[in-house]
Amino acid sequence: MICAIVLARKRWYDLTFQYEFCSIHKGLVHNTIMKGLKSKESHEKEVMEPVSVDIDTTQQLLADPLPFARSYQLEALEKALKQNTIVFLETGSGKTLIATMLLRSYAHLLRKPSRFIAVFLVPEVFLVRQQAGVVRMHTDLNVGMYWGDMGIDFWHAATWKREIDKHEHMAYAMDNDLWINMYRGNHPYACIMTEFYHRELMSGHHDLPRIFGMTASLIKSKGANSESYYRQQICELENIMNSKVYTCASETVLAEFIPSPASEFLFYEPMKIPDGIYAFLEEELGNLKAKHELLLKQLDLSELAAESVHNKISKVHSTLMFCSGELGVWLAFQAARFLSHRDTDSDFVAWGKVDVSGKTIVKNFCWDASLVISNCFSAECCIGDNTEADVGAGLITAKVLCLIKTLLQYRDLKDIRCIVFVERVITAVVLESLLTELLPKHSGWKTKYMTGNNSGLQSQTRQMQNEIVEEFRKGMVNIIVATSILEEGLDVQSCNLVIRFDPPSSVSSFIQSGGRARMQNSDYLLMVEREDSTTHSRLENYLSSSEIMRRESLRRSATSCSAPQSELHEDEFYSVEGTGAVVTLSSSVSLINFYCSRLPSDGYFKPALRFIIDKEKETCTLHLPKSSPIPNICVQGNIKNLKQKAYLEACKQLHLIGALTDNLVPGIVVEEAAAQEDGNERYDDEQPIYLPPELASPGPRNLKTKYYCYLIELNQKFDYDVPVHDIVLVMRTELESDVLSSMGFELDVERGLLAVSLRYIGDIYLDQVPVLLCRMFQITLFEVLIHRKVNRLEEVLKGLELGTGVVMDYFLLPAIRSRSQPSIDWEPISSVLFSYKNEDHFNCSSKGNAHVVHPKGGPVCTCVLQNSLVCTPHNGRVYCITSASEHLNGRSLLKLRDGESKNARVDLPPELCDIILSPVSISTLYSYTFIPSIMHRLESLLIAVNLKKMISDHCMQNVDIPAMKVLEAITTKKCQEKFHLESLETLGDSFLKYAASQQLFKLYQNHHEGLLSKKKEKIISNAALCRRGCDCKLPGFIRNEVFDPKLWMVPGDKCGSDLLSEELLSESRKIYVRGRRKVGSKRVADVVEALIGAYLSTGGEVLALFFMDWIGIKVDFMIVPNERHFQLQAEKFVNVRYLESLLNYSFRDPSLLVEALTHGSYMLPEIPSCYQRLEFLGDAVLDYLITMHLYKEYPGMSPGLLTDLRSASVNNDCYAQKSSLGSTFGWESETSFPKVLGDVIESLAGAILVDSGYNKEIVFQSIRPLLEPLITPETVRLQPARELNELIQKQHFDYKKSVVSNGRNASIEIVVGANGVIFKHTATAADKKTAEKLASKEVLKSLKESNFASSSTPSKID
Repeated sequence: MICAIVLARKRWYDLTFQYEFCSIHKGLVHNTIMKGLKSKESHEKEVMEPVSVDIDTTQQLLADPLPFARSYQLEALEKALKQNTIVFLETGSGKTLIATMLLRSYAHLLRKPSRFIAVFLVPEVFLVRQQAGVVRMHTDLNVGMYWGDMGIDFWHAATWKREIDKHEHMAYAMDNDLWINMYRGNHPYACIMTEFYHRELMSGHHDLPRIFGMTASLIKSKGANSESYYRQQICELENIMNSKVYTCASETVLAEFIPSPASEFLFYEPMKIPDGIYAFLEEELGNLKAKHELLLKQLDLSELAAESVHNKISKVHSTLMFCSGELGVWLAFQAARFLSHRDTDSDFVAWGKVDVSGKTIVKNFCWDASLVISNCFSAECCIGDNTEADVGAGLITAKVLCLIKTLLQYRDLKDIRCIVFVERVITAVVLESLLTELLPKHSGWKTKYMTGNNSGLQSQTRQMQNEIVEEFRKGMVNIIVATSILEEGLDVQSCNLVIRFDPPSSVSSFIQSGGRARMQNSDYLLMVEREDSTTHSRLENYLSSSEIMRRESLRRSATSCSAPQSELHEDEFYSVEGTGAVVTLSSSVSLINFYCSRLPSDGYFKPALRFIIDKEKETCTLHLPKSSPIPNICVQGNIKNLKQKAYLEACKQLHLIGALTDNLVPGIVVEEAAAQEDGNERYDDEQPIYLPPELASPGPRNLKTKYYCYLIELNQKFDYDVPVHDIVLVMRTELESDVLSSMGFELDVERGLLAVSLRYIGDIYLDQVPVLLCRMFQITLFEVLIHRKVNRLEEVLKGLELGTGVVMDYFLLPAIRSRSQPSIDWEPISSVLFSYKNEDHFNCSSKGNAHVVHPKGGPVCTCVLQNSLVCTPHNGRVYCITSASEHLNGRSLLKLRDGESKNARVDLPPELCDIILSPVSISTLYSYTFIPSIMHRLESLLIAVNLKKMISDHCMQNVDIPAMKVLEAITTKKCQEKFHLESLETLGDSFLKYAASQQLFKLYQNHHEGLLSKKKEKIISNAALCRRGCDCKLPGFIRNEVFDPKLWMVPGDKCGSDLLSEELLSESRKIYVRGRRKVGSKRVADVVEALIGAYLSTGGEVLALFFMDWIGIKVDFMIVPNERHFQLQAEKFVNVRYLESLLNYSFRDPSLLVEALTHGSYMLPEIPSCYQRLEFLGDAVLDYLITMHLYKEYPGMSPGLLTDLRSASVNNDCYAQKSSLGSTFGWESETSFPKVLGDVIESLAGAILVDSGYNKEIVFQSIRPLLEPLITPETVRLQPARELNELIQKQHFDYKKSVVSNGRNASIEIVVGANGVIFKHTATAADKKTAEKLASKEVLKSLKESNFASSSTPSKID
């Protein structure tokens, strides 16, 4: 096995791993590996300047050995520094340390920001951490680790670039026998070398990777007696790797450091189980197999599923017969019990798409087989008590007995670590079971098995494998029965016994498995049947192979590598000039098959190729699937490789037309990778809360400042003995008429509705003194009204001054009603300066009749106490004094007048009161309680105005949209307002989908539906919309929290103003941030769609496109001719006149009608395309047209109802039902319909749209009759499953759903508990969705008939 370190330029490494992300099977590696080989000069500079790896080693590459390195390791290091080297040394010789010292020598060239990286390839996942740990221990390089389970096969190039920029050394798990196999035929890595490395080398390029390989065996094959065979194999390896093999010349030096296990043959007798027992099992298990295959035929399974189950039964039967004959009846019984898995969830068989019933048959067969096998021995049988007798009874075979006896010979050895290598997974499983049963009787050894996780049989997780290896190292496990997974590089220094239960399959397997025995005086035992001379001879050859390879390597050490011979001829490959990507005759087969596998398909067909070969004319016509932009390829040439030539020509044509990228990868693969990259992009849900700049400004201001005055008119529409008063809003910014008109609304208050309006009443100039007075007044008022606290009021007011920071700079002042012109009432405002020392408090209007009372602060006239705001310091409560009772005195009994609520009227002794404001009426105070909610609406409107202006800055034209519509689009349902974005989101979503679809349809006329859908997803996905919204700073404008008056920022209060910070929206526009809160990514995407809907509903498609352009979505509605590269007589295939009469539309190009009705499975070449592209377009236009129809037809509809109507109208089930039944509403159908029926409705819509020059009105007029009667608010019905779910949540019913597959059908049982009554129904349908719908419908019906729809009592289902 060769492990390799590659020192590479970034560009080379990026190419190597580009393949891993963009292909599914290895045959495509050379299609993508060549990216950038022949880059244009501009591209070359963009990637990086060329860097030569031909380094002056005397000056730059100095060896950096470790002090404990051995002599031969240092010698190998010197070789590796001078040239590409493959180190051939025995297992345990420390090859990894040589690699580590090589990395240390290159470290100064690898450290960031260097453009170099090193790649360490290992054959097994568990070796990634092991080798990476060694590199980290002995170097300071930043090491990254990678293997398949991390999902790296689908990583985008950008992801790899980030990893490369982050790490200097990358440990990567590749396929088994990667480098050993790479010089064999068309192995992907052979293609890397021949198609890239060798070609670049032959072209005189020197900026190529340096290569260092490590192996314990240079030969992978079964070997041969001839030394010339070994010589040829080593020569081929050196030539393909462009490297020289190094091995230590002195055996004495190696023997000093490397213990070699003593190899010995163990011969066992060719004794199988008794013939009678084997014949019995063969007959009984055969009958059992036939019985279960008959049961299989009785199931209603598809042909494919039935064949899959049949194959699995046959596989299990074959496995049990193998165990019976080769291992013994007792182990066959253990295998059957294991395979039945009655009590576990793990699967020995890879089930694939086998459903529940298929699995049951296979497991039942295993269980029944275990019962049959158990008849061959008594229930009291105890395995291992008499092993010789066990062999005679057929419980075990002589081979198994040999293993048992061999192990028991080592029972006196302390700390034994033994690995038993087997060929089959089932052998490992049952031998572990046997040894676990038997060995504890003779020793305290613990046994476990270990197999690969890609065996297709029993899968062990990476974690399980790592745990077993670690327990083996620590001595907690003594014996591991393993498949070839442990042949590779397991570093267990204490392993002292290796047994090959099954012979190794190759030279490398023989050497590597023996190399696991690292201890001095360890043994390597090879079990061979005594009469099997062929295997014995092969193993004898293996024993001598290491010495032969060593001699040949030393003999070749003085010779240089042969010049690479390019196998690529001009007529045998196709190369992309811009990137250097190459596809050959052989690799083109994999590429085209892969391309076809990624074309759109459905339940009725899979895209497939067809060949027509004319041997006489030596021509081959390759017919590609209809969704391919190229219908067929015709080539001529040698009949032997004619198909390959057709494949290669198809690759060329598909690339030229754009179906394959410049890296010769199907476009959809790149789009999928990009989409995954977008989906993995991190989103920070902590987003700012914007505050409109109209409500805040920086200080100080020493001069008089102009303020605009607006009257907040309040009109209460409820009966209450306290009337409301108007309030004057004073602010520095003049409000637009759009804002004033939008401020007319009704506010829901506790007692009813309060009508609010806002109008301009003039302006005023204020200097510092009145500004401070106004601030003190409103801070005092709101501190009392909102927080009901006065203890910190004095402290707040004392510290109040005109500072330098940003403050909420507007005032809310009481108004004086006037017939001519309302004005500000300054008297209550001045009362914030109330002082008990003021003599005016005793100048009562009734001269000589002043009635003095004594509040806490001092004596005042009773008229001062009336219409005042006071607090009672002893309990901290606040009261509004409305009148004075002259008839009460200190002896009077005080009691509640109007009940005991906190708002009740009470009698208070003046001596308990402390005056806060006087005079201020209760009407004024009551009116101010509504101000936070009113100002919240104004603040929200101003936020919408700022967003509208920011968007309008992008356009030279005058773009006008009501601020209230923008506010609706940024207000979520969570705010609990009377309006929210749901309707606009629904509308915007449909328009966005249509706009993107028609743009892609026109722009990429050669792209199939699958690729168009992926491109559309990149535009309209939530992740994409969220990213664009964040780029445009939309999250800060979103209103997504219910308003809490207690959190309202009191204008002028410095405590709240400290939170304000300024943020630039653009060079000329700023806004303030008043905090942060969480906004989900989907919420941002919803707002983007809602804003599209807002601009669409008020300004039409032009304004919607304008907004989309601002957000970064570039689409247009320019009419682009639909290119048709074929002539078609439509009348030959469809009844054009009849269909046109049905659609009430005459086609200018009838071939579009034929295309709209052609399924992908229709393979006649006369029709080169199918309906999938038109369906893609039609789906989007129908969605948009129906949504727009509903929005306009029912303008007063609630957002929720619009969403329900759209969901019921725009879905494939609905289209399919209308096309077949004609009068079914939404979800009423009790059966599922083929998706193709709905697809045809959509493709017809797409065909009409294209043929009519994208006239959407014509499409709606033509398709609407097919959809009549359209669903209305009166006829809409919720999907039953959803309706039932909403009822359950509302009424707190208990709910249980069970899913059971039954062949081709699915059965769903739904159980609902209500008030202790159980309602349940089971429905069976062709799919789970329909079955759930039917079951939900029946349960709903029963609940309604039993009048449980209004019940709210929770219930439980047992």
